[in-house]
Amino acid sequence: MLYDHLSDLSVEIEGYDLHRNERETSSGFTRVTTTVSLHGEDETGHGEDVTYDANEHDTFHRASSLSITGQFTLTEFSDMIGDLDLFFGSRPEQSVFWNYRRWAFESAALDLGLKQTGVNLAERLNRECDPVRFVVSTRLGDPPTGDRILNWLERDSSLEFKLDPTSDWTDETVSLLANTNAVRVLDLKGQYHGTTVDQSADPDLYRRIIDGFPEALIEDPALTETTRPLFEGHEGRVTWDYPIRSVETVERLPWEPAWINIKPSRFGSVQALFDTIEYCLNNGIQMFGGGQFELGVGRGHLHALASLFYPDAPNDIALKEYNDPTPSSGLPSSPLVPPSEQQGFSWK
Repeated sequence: MLYDHLSDLSVEIEGYDLHRNERETSSGFTRVTTTVSLHGEDETGHGEDVTYDANEHDTFHRASSLSITGQFTLTEFSDMIGDLDLFFGSRPEQSVFWNYRRWAFESAALDLGLKQTGVNLAERLNRECDPVRFVVSTRLGDPPTGDRILNWLERDSSLEFKLDPTSDWTDETVSLLANTNAVRVLDLKGQYHGTTVDQSADPDLYRRIIDGFPEALIEDPALTETTRPLFEGHEGRVTWDYPIRSVETVERLPWEPAWINIKPSRFGSVQALFDTIEYCLNNGIQMFGGGQFELGVGRGHLHALASLFYPDAPNDIALKEYNDPTPSSGLPSSPLVPPSEQQGFSWK
C-alpha cells in the first residue's frame, strides 16, 4: 500500500507557530491563508490552511495553543489531530473547512517527519520526480470576454487554461476561447452549494461547452433529468473535484470516472489522500492536480505530488503569480522543472 511508506514515519514536535498570508486574486477577492509551522529537532515542517473565510484565520491566530507536542508516528499524529477541535468551539461556514485545517497540520507533520528522517517525499515513496505541466485558472470578468486569456497568450503563447464557464458566456465568447486552442479544462461548478461560485445546472450553457470545446475536460456538472442526457457519450471527458475527499467518495460518483481532480486539502488526512491516489492508479483513473489559491508552502506540496503521480496532466497548479489581478511577463512556462535539491514534502 502506498500509505504504508509513510504511516510509521517518526515525527517529534516541540511546538508550532502560525503565519498569516494575504494576496489579491484575479477572481476578485482577497485570498487569506495560514501557514502552520511545526518545530522539532532543529527542523521545521510547514503546511497551509486554505480555509476560505478570512475571519476564521483571524480567530485561528487569536486562539489558545493546541497541545500537540510529543513523539509520534505519522498515523498517531493524524489520529490525534483528527480528534481535536481545530476551530476552537466555532462552527465553520462550510464543513470541508475542517479538512482544510486538518490538512495544514498533517502536511506540516509529514514535511517535518521527512526532514527529521533526512529524506524527501520522492525518496520515501521510491518514486521519481518529473517536470510538471500546469494550466492557468482564471475567470473572465463581468461581463465575460476573452481579453484576459488573449492578454496572457500575448505574454506566453504556450499557456493552457482551466476556466469557469457561467451562464452569461455567449456563443461568441465560446468561439473566441475555443479558437485559441488553449483551453484544457472547463469547471462548471455544479457541485458547489451555498458558495460564491455556485453555478446552477444550465442546459444551454452545458450544450455550448460540450459542443464548443470537444477536446476539453468538463468538471463538476450538476446532473439533473435535463442535463444528464447531455453527457451521454461524453462521460470520459467529465472530471470530478468538489465531491472528492476519499476513496468512498470516488466510488459514489454517478459513473466510473475517467478523470479525478486531486486537491490535497479536501482530503484532510495524508492517508485519505494517498489511499485515493493509489485507488486511481489501480483502477485506471487519470488524475490531475488542483489548487486552492495557495499562497505559500501549499503550492509547493501540489507541485511535489504532481511531479510524482500525474506530471503530464493539465494540472491547475500554476505559480501564484498567475492568479494576480494583472497578468505579468517573464513568469516560468510549463512544465515546471523539479528543483535539483529537495527536502521534506515540498518543492522549494
